[in-house]
Amino acid sequence: MSQQTAKKPTEEDNGIPARTHIYDFLVVSNRLPVDRVGEGEDAGWRRSPGGLVTALAPVMEKSDGAWVGWHGAPDEEVEPFEHEGISILPVPLSAGEVETYYEGFSNATLWPLYHDVIAPPEFHRTWWDAYRKVNQRFADAVTACAADGATVWVQDYQLQLVPAMLRRQRPDLKIGFFNHIPFPPQEIFAQLPWRRQVLEGLLGADLLGFQRPNDASNFARAARRYAGASGKGTHLVVHDPTRHDGRREVRAEAFPISIDTARIAELASRPEIIERARQIRQDLGDPKVIMLGVDRLDYTKGIRHRLKAFEELLTDGRVKVGEVTLIQVASPSRERVEQYRLLREEIEGTVGRINGTFDTMQHTAVRYLHHSYPTEEMVALYLAADVMLVTALRDGMNLVAKEYVASRLDGTGALILSEFAGAADQLKQALLINPHDIAGLKDSITTAINLPPGIAARRMKTMRRQVLVHNVEEWSSIFLARLKEVCP
Repeated sequence: MSQQTAKKPTEEDNGIPARTHIYDFLVVSNRLPVDRVGEGEDAGWRRSPGGLVTALAPVMEKSDGAWVGWHGAPDEEVEPFEHEGISILPVPLSAGEVETYYEGFSNATLWPLYHDVIAPPEFHRTWWDAYRKVNQRFADAVTACAADGATVWVQDYQLQLVPAMLRRQRPDLKIGFFNHIPFPPQEIFAQLPWRRQVLEGLLGADLLGFQRPNDASNFARAARRYAGASGKGTHLVVHDPTRHDGRREVRAEAFPISIDTARIAELASRPEIIERARQIRQDLGDPKVIMLGVDRLDYTKGIRHRLKAFEELLTDGRVKVGEVTLIQVASPSRERVEQYRLLREEIEGTVGRINGTFDTMQHTAVRYLHHSYPTEEMVALYLAADVMLVTALRDGMNLVAKEYVASRLDGTGALILSEFAGAADQLKQALLINPHDIAGLKDSITTAINLPPGIAARRMKTMRRQVLVHNVEEWSSIFLARLKEVCP
């Protein structure tokens, strides 16, 4: 890490400690790649699970990298620190900003809007003001410690204004942005009162990455319509007064994210995890078929739709309790947001009705688990499941689908996958479904249950080859190489 003093303005007036080091590569995300563990004198940090951290940690360790983000606790300032070879630069948030910037504008305005208005977005000017203020704080944290010509990679919808803020303050930077969620069609995005400002914020980047080609095209069309960009396709041109010719090129392209395939496969081969999978089946009464859903408790995931389909299959007698069991893992999510509290009540009520109607003394129809689990336990669940249900109504990618495929070392198992998840573009051998079509979903479930072993093995082999080759390290390498290529 460089010991050179930053020559750029400090952040003392914006609630962030002044930086004394500069960095050649910075990742900027709403959350840091570490979680706090323990309390008091025993408190410390551990690396967060997840593909983004796995993908970028090696790059950061090799390139004098730093990670800028919130550490997860409101109304608390944490000094910069080192963790496993990565410089950690915390950005503080107040409790009020968590409520307005994060729970409000990010997750009650942008999230539903970008997911095709499955739930109605809320538009509040106070939330927008907080979003701008927090985005500026993140940008200031970067400009104070970025080396001349540094590469900055901004992550996701919470920080869409940061690229343009960086461009104004530091036109020397190479700026990338990756949108992990869908980008909506122009007609839906147009509802946002601050559509121009958000588009101009994103157009501050040199390279914009999206999960699917349609997302990149949706953005490009909106940028031409509402932000004055020109150009053809996803190759855009914008006005830039910092350039001698007054113009700058911006590329919007698809870079589908993936998983740490080797890590999942290694866990799936461990004897203790294989034994845990056997124990899970035994604890459920050794049903003929175990179906599995693993989701954040979110209205975009289609949990209600799969429960409805399963309930109707039980009612129709096409599946029977004792022979088929559904495990639904629904990890807690945004529980202070009203939409999510109502969703949890509805899901738990539905599960209670199904079990009350169909359970026997020996067997349960739906085993509902409102918990988060470590990766080891998740892989054991993947191994225990004969059928994986991914019924998202709208999803940027859905890495659970890829993790399930990566874990099936013996080629068994069947994946039912929504065509509205980004993973459907890569995992074309899955049983692709429209989750809104309950009759079609029911037919796909019965097809998966009765899929001949030879056909199942061929499908899974093809999908495993895809995730083995296109892993998360390849994703980050391709994006960063492309950013270097498009920057002047």
